[in-house]
Amino acid sequence: MSQEGYDKLVAELHELEYVQYPKVKEALIEAREKGDLSENFEYHAARREQSKLIGRIRFKQRVLEHARVIDTSRLSSDTVGLLSNVDLTNMNTGSVFNYTIVSPHESDLSNKKISIKSPIAQALIGKKTGDIVEVKVPAGVVKWRIDNIRLSV
Repeated sequence: MSQEGYDKLVAELHELEYVQYPKVKEALIEAREKGDLSENFEYHAARREQSKLIGRIRFKQRVLEHARVIDTSRLSSDTVGLLSNVDLTNMNTGSVFNYTIVSPHESDLSNKKISIKSPIAQALIGKKTGDIVEVKVPAGVVKWRIDNIRLSV
């Protein structure tokens, strides 16, 4: 994963552990003080929220535990790989696209970051500038031409 993605994940985990969890814990204490827990909606809602939050915290902890930050100085811009920023032309429509290939935990299509596990990224991996790649997508088969490859830093 990129250093940026790692730092973002660390910040998200910190937010969950030290900001959101104490709020949920406080809400649980307040709901518990209201009496009969068997019919206390606020208590059950707070418990559900606490369980979801603990699950998210544990998931992010596991991701960070197994994460490796990629040293971009050791990557090549000759072929498409993880952290490559790729300019593509759709051969069917002539549309131009730009994607950065990132780890699954960093993917964000609104910021043009696609997971290395996505069908488009899988078809592009190992290819060079000028190569024509056919990608099977839900709408059919799309032909892409790789116009440029550079490292995303």
